[in-house]
Amino acid sequence: MTTKILFVCSRNQLRSPTAEKVFSRSPDLEVRSGGTSPRARRTVGQADILWVDVIFVMETKHRSRLAAQFPRAMQYKAVHVLEIPDDYKFMDPELVEILEAAVPPILD
Repeated sequence: MTTKILFVCSRNQLRSPTAEKVFSRSPDLEVRSGGTSPRARRTVGQADILWVDVIFVMETKHRSRLAAQFPRAMQYKAVHVLEIPDDYKFMDPELVEILEAAVPPILD
């Protein structure tokens, strides 16, 4: 059985696409990423929230935005705040290291 994961940041350009790329390699995971901003490369929608098992947000503000935008759908979803600031480039080795250290223990 696969676990469906959604990674969320603001504009879906750096942090969440990096996380999606890193964890999409796992055969036990189905992974998507999205942003909370209307200007995101891919904006999180209601269908994403209904699809997902676990949500990882980069900052607390992302959890708040999802809860405000999708109050009913978010009600029973597992949401984990990674506290990763917007200080990294796409596939930055330090960002990959942080993600690889933070995400697997939550999934196990």
